[in-house]
Amino acid sequence: MYSLKNKIVFITGASSGIGAACAHQFAQQGAHLLLAARRIEQLEDYAQKLRSSFHVRIHTLKLDVRKVSEVETALNGLPQEWKNISILVNNAGLARGMEPLFEGHIDDWEEMIDTNVKGLLYVSRTVIPGMIERGEGHIINIGSAAGHWVYPKGNVYCATKYAVAALTEGLRMDLLGTPLRVSTIDPGLVETEFSVVRFHGDTQRAKTPYAGMTPLSADDIADAVLYSATRPPHVNIQEIILMPTAQAAISLVHRKQTEIQ
Repeated sequence: MYSLKNKIVFITGASSGIGAACAHQFAQQGAHLLLAARRIEQLEDYAQKLRSSFHVRIHTLKLDVRKVSEVETALNGLPQEWKNISILVNNAGLARGMEPLFEGHIDDWEEMIDTNVKGLLYVSRTVIPGMIERGEGHIINIGSAAGHWVYPKGNVYCATKYAVAALTEGLRMDLLGTPLRVSTIDPGLVETEFSVVRFHGDTQRAKTPYAGMTPLSADDIADAVLYSATRPPHVNIQEIILMPTAQAAISLVHRKQTEIQ
């Protein structure tokens, strides 16, 4: 098992959900955490809990990955002791809306494309050159089963996750011949804030995707991320697709009808 002790792990979207779960897993391994999110107060509260529990060093950043100038300023301006990033977890991402494409909201489209695709590009473009220079690094992108199979009314969200899959594969080719590794973790149904965000705060509607079944948790995804990050340096976990047992395909889910109200 590759030791993460004292390695710097940079996680975007780390204030909740999968990002927060990943931070917890890496903290348990003794890594130093560079955590970024838009909700800085929530992020700092969580970082303090991790410091108290695991006695690890943590540096927080208020960061909107959609803004390239903000990404470059924040990362290029890091204190010297935080610049040698060993692992980048590109987790920041979201879905907005679930309408037929011809009824979709352009603001929703732009937010998904700017966050899921351009945000990943901006952060990667800023961090990876330093990894190449140091001869060490692992990029772990949080993709989705929606990057493998399109589902009804998922149109633009699916397109952004297909883009993540393509960018991950292309990056792996571009880094061939270097020691850097590139992985993607692609989950099916995961119960986090994802659906609340997708449905613009409608908490009742957000319960619908998980009704009558047991979805994955953020911790399940973080387990897969940690597994990828702790393989020996000659081993690259290229892709992990994980689904709940009750989900056989992107839009084929077994639900216990008696539990659905």
